[in-house]
Amino acid sequence: MALFVNQNSNRTKLQEQLAAELQAKAKKRAEVDTTRPDGVEDSPYLNGTKKTTSLAWVWLLLAVIVVGLIIFLTIKAQMR
Repeated sequence: MALFVNQNSNRTKLQEQLAAELQAKAKKRAEVDTTRPDGVEDSPYLNGTKKTTSLAWVWLLLAVIVVGLIIFLTIKAQMR
């Protein structure tokens, strides 16, 4: 944001007009909603997708069990 210094005594009409325009632009920008979309919610990439269900923890648990089983079997196979 710009700082506007009060120097009315040395300003020409053109300078006063430019200062008024800059102040108007600054006020207009301040009034505009400053929240930016993160580009995710309105992305066309997400069309047709759905949010994670409450059973996501079951899939996570199954994945952990499978990884654990693979590690267990690998260790057992190396011991022979």
